[in-house]
Amino acid sequence: MDEKKVSDLQDELFKQQNFEVTDLQDEIRVDELCGRLLRFFRQSLIDEDRLTPAEAGALAHGADYFLREFVIPDRRENIFALRPGRVRQFAATWYIIRNLEPNLAELTDILAGIVAFYHYARRIGKVKDDLLHQVEEECRDLAYYSRRIESFWDIQGDGYFAWEQECSLK
Repeated sequence: MDEKKVSDLQDELFKQQNFEVTDLQDEIRVDELCGRLLRFFRQSLIDEDRLTPAEAGALAHGADYFLREFVIPDRRENIFALRPGRVRQFAATWYIIRNLEPNLAELTDILAGIVAFYHYARRIGKVKDDLLHQVEEECRDLAYYSRRIESFWDIQGDGYFAWEQECSLK
C-alpha cells in the first residue's frame, strides 16, 4: 500500500469524533484506538524527531498513562477535546492519589510525554494551537505539583477533604 493510502486510512481511523466516549463500549473501542495512535506517535518520535527507541518509548508511556488511565476511562473525555484544567487536575490530584509513591520525577516524565503527544497531535492536524498551548501551560507548573505532592504527605486527620478541594476531581 502506498504512503498516500496509508495516510488516508489513518486520517479516517483517527478522526476526532472516533474518540468520543459515552459508554463502556465506546471506552473499550477508544482505548484500543488510542493505543494504535500512540504506536504511530512513538514511531514518529523515532523517525521524524530522531529520538532513540528508549526516549520515544518513555514519552509514549507518559502520554499513554495520562490518556488511557485518566482521560478515557476516568473522565470519559475525547483526547482531542480536553477541557481546560484537565492536565492540572490529573497532575495535582489524580496522579497523587492513584499512586503508592507519587513523586515529582515520575510526574515530570509523564508530563513530558503529554506535551510531546499534543505536539504530535497538532502536527498531524488533530488539535488546534489553543489546546496545545493550554496543555503546555498546565504541564509547566512543576512547582505547584511538587507542593501538592508534599502537602499530600503532610495531611493529618480529616485534612484530605480540604487538600482535594484545592484541585478537585469533581
